[in-house]
Amino acid sequence: MIKDTIRSILIALVIVILIYPQTVSADSSLTKIPIWLQKHVGLNDGKIAPIILERARDLYQKKKRQGLVNNPCYLAMDATKPSSSINGNPAPRFYVICEKTRSFSTVSSGYGNGRKLKNNNFSNGRQCAKNFSNAEGSKLTAGGSYTTAETRTSFKGFYTQSGHKIPFFRTFLLFDGEGETSNARERAIGGHPAIFLKWKCRFKNKDSPHADDDGYVPYGNLVNYTGGRSNGCTTWSIPDSKKILKIVKEKPTTLYIYPESKDIDAIRKAINKGIPLRNAGLYWNKNCLTAIGSPKFWPKETLQPIINQWRQSLPSQTPLVLPICN
Repeated sequence: MIKDTIRSILIALVIVILIYPQTVSADSSLTKIPIWLQKHVGLNDGKIAPIILERARDLYQKKKRQGLVNNPCYLAMDATKPSSSINGNPAPRFYVICEKTRSFSTVSSGYGNGRKLKNNNFSNGRQCAKNFSNAEGSKLTAGGSYTTAETRTSFKGFYTQSGHKIPFFRTFLLFDGEGETSNARERAIGGHPAIFLKWKCRFKNKDSPHADDDGYVPYGNLVNYTGGRSNGCTTWSIPDSKKILKIVKEKPTTLYIYPESKDIDAIRKAINKGIPLRNAGLYWNKNCLTAIGSPKFWPKETLQPIINQWRQSLPSQTPLVLPICN
């Protein structure tokens, strides 16, 4: 009698776990998270998905134990979320978490726009990312583990502000990856403000240390693409960039970007089998999954030869020579 009762209880527990794997996993992972941080965990706007926080914390704590990071804060990004909120403003999908000071903040961030080649389309729309890759030249986001490294500030040209020509500099935060993201430097992957200078012409400015051999400097208009697509880098608004760059200055920290290739492959398999992601213990933003149908990861082993072949097929181009400004 007692044995039968115990057997029935065990069977019931197994059934519950099989039917509700994501719920059980989320609850168990939450027990390891500080109480103050638990209120920021969830799938709604402004919150971080349980699986992303769990992996971001694990990465940070691992690197901290190894003595590779000395920052009280760590970073994370959910690249499955949409670019814009219902009101049209850039949607938050990048997280800055400082457990020592009990600080949790969210900001907007861009994902890779990809490319649309003749026989291979791995481009992404403006609202949701479907394609991901770690191939150099793919212009796509690669999820996984990163560590922030040094910054580089470069001159981009001049623009006009309040009637005066002003030099524009942009700071780039380099990322070091591991595993599938180990070629981050080769791909020039990092973080920077979501703004660039669109060149129009050049003008004479011999006194500028950035002038070319003929004494000219480029001139153009600033283009702000906050919350939009990038060339594979993590991009933030100008105010958010200043805050993040200040946090990581001379204090390396970790960045975890979701999804990884294993997540994408598992989700594709679940969709093909008609299994709801919740039942499979998987996560993808619901609105974006509806928009893209199914995500795809293009491994560099497959995509790199395609990109290289495309590059070789391009006609040789003469160096760009900007016209003289009027």
